[in-house]
Amino acid sequence: MDINELIAIVKKKIEENISIQNIQIEDKSFLHKNHRGNDKNKYHLKVSITSNELRKMGRIESNKLIYKTLDHELKNFIHSIQILIN
Repeated sequence: MDINELIAIVKKKIEENISIQNIQIEDKSFLHKNHRGNDKNKYHLKVSITSNELRKMGRIESNKLIYKTLDHELKNFIHSIQILIN
């Protein structure tokens, strides 16, 4: 899977499962390019979400919801994810 396809899937899944006002997803894989154990088939994403639903939850609860929503992608295509909730 390439990065653009992964970003599209992540965006769609979050939009379908969580009430959001805005989402931005950035590929940050280049930051980890030379790290030992880096897998070129797994990506590092920065996800910025504006969501009243997530803001009402605690940080752990909101992250759990996102991780549950992206379970398959996290297991297979995402090495690291940074989540920012606005």
